[in-house]
Amino acid sequence: MTAAAQKGHNEFGALPVWDLSDLYPGKDSPEFKAGLDEARALASQFEADYKGKLVALTRAGQLVKAIKDSEKLGDLSGRIGSFAFLQYAQKSTDPDRAKFMGDTNEALTNLSTKVLFFELELNRIEDADLEAAFAGDAELARYRTWFAELRKAKPYQLDDKLEELFHDKSVTAYSAWNRLFDETLSSLEFEVDGETLNMEATLHLLSEKDEKKRESAFKALGKTLAANSRLFTHITNVLAKDKEISDRWRGYEDIADSRHMANSVEREVVDALQAAVQEAYPRLSHRYYKMKARWFGKDRLNAWDRNAPLPTSDERTWDWETAVSTVLEAYGKFSPKLADVAAPFFNSGWIDAPTGDGKLSGAFAHPTVPSAHPYLMLNYLGRSRDIMTLAHELGHGVHQRLAADQGSILANTPLTLAETASVFGEMLTFRHLLNNTTDPKQRFALLSSKVEDMLNTVVRQIAFYTFERRVHTARRQGELKTEEINQIWLDVQKESLGDAIISNEGYDIFWAYIPHFIHSPFYVYAYAFGDCLVNSLYAQYEKASEGFAERYFELLKAGGSKHHSELLAPFGLDAKDPQFWSLGLSMIEGLIDELEATSP
Repeated sequence: MTAAAQKGHNEFGALPVWDLSDLYPGKDSPEFKAGLDEARALASQFEADYKGKLVALTRAGQLVKAIKDSEKLGDLSGRIGSFAFLQYAQKSTDPDRAKFMGDTNEALTNLSTKVLFFELELNRIEDADLEAAFAGDAELARYRTWFAELRKAKPYQLDDKLEELFHDKSVTAYSAWNRLFDETLSSLEFEVDGETLNMEATLHLLSEKDEKKRESAFKALGKTLAANSRLFTHITNVLAKDKEISDRWRGYEDIADSRHMANSVEREVVDALQAAVQEAYPRLSHRYYKMKARWFGKDRLNAWDRNAPLPTSDERTWDWETAVSTVLEAYGKFSPKLADVAAPFFNSGWIDAPTGDGKLSGAFAHPTVPSAHPYLMLNYLGRSRDIMTLAHELGHGVHQRLAADQGSILANTPLTLAETASVFGEMLTFRHLLNNTTDPKQRFALLSSKVEDMLNTVVRQIAFYTFERRVHTARRQGELKTEEINQIWLDVQKESLGDAIISNEGYDIFWAYIPHFIHSPFYVYAYAFGDCLVNSLYAQYEKASEGFAERYFELLKAGGSKHHSELLAPFGLDAKDPQFWSLGLSMIEGLIDELEATSP
């Protein structure tokens, strides 16, 4: 099937849009209704077959059937939920789409309550019984890593009725606030030089070459976000308190421990990453932005200059066809197999590229379920950064496709490793572009753009993580006023960006539009983890490329079936080694050194 495309969209050519019929023909289709009815029936049958029986089944060597049935239900309910979310993501301001997603999520929550017992009961199986079952059943032993992760959650589990209450209340708790945030953000309008723009288009102007446009966009963002600050502050307070209640009931010691557990990463590893990046601020971001200020003939940069393109940068508009060929060539140069896995995204309706009113901002790769395929969402505006975004999200999609054979349980990759293929795809594309750029000025601009992307991924995301930690810690002492959150934001920005960036009036509220703070608290360090990990991986690739691609594919195919320590071992890397993070950060420092040596 050829993907539907938005013809003649500005100067970008034919931009692809999603074809969601691989999931369901439509929200009112008989197939969708039948799928939901089947999921309800499977959930009821699963409860009848297995509730209260898992210990006995383990001792009888029959536990693997329960896991397979769980995966079957998970694949079906995942397909239903993915379809509801993706049609909403295309136009979140459409009340019919919003209602459909809300009703679907409520139905899925109700049916999943019936299987809530499953993981709780699995953790009541004695270790000796489980080990004996592993020894006697190779298929069950495939899930050993998954069981190990479940076991880590055991001390924080509540009794079954409380878990059921927490689960049922999620629809009217954090999920409802997430939706309110999304719909509010999607409906905001920003007046820029007499033109009314949405969030995505306004943020895009912050990387415009024209300083007046950047300044106008910056001030419009500050004005509109400040006008809605009461709501954003309330949402932040409610969700921070909601998390504190859950953490307190479950007994987590640290405010980010639940995230670390979900990521299958130890707290000390994340602490080491945070400390290493913060220690490197002066050598990385502080140093770079001082250099950039000199290039612009200024003592200090305004906040709207931080992501400004250099005067020598290549500001041409990249049409979609060129963007696609650039990324696929970069992937293919590393490995023809990588390009082959990526190719179907471009002719099968798996990508939604145009911007649009009501469309969710940013970009993502939704894995959907192993029996289908991922969907990529972009807001393509023809800049070189948009090519990098395509390379990034395509990397996620490739990773998700390769891991799909693991099944719906083991295909899920912890967030720390989930960024590996995406950032690696960016690096391949950047190196491809750099190697094909002969003009010294354009090469310099491309290098600086990559450094800025790395700073945004490593320094900026660790600063975001620090901001979240301070907000959640302060919230435990009582509700926070907007001014208090604003001040935490400004303090963290000054620490991470240095004196070369001015915190102009209006910048204090910029925390309000960042969706990760709302949807997935403390997620952001995964980006820094992924970037440093890929920097280290790429250094190994440059040293010895022989056999690297094969080992890389094995890492991606593993999904969540192995711990990060086991997956990194074939590359001679260990995230627990303090030098691991230094190796990743040194690549960024080396690029800054190169810029300084060739600075105009």
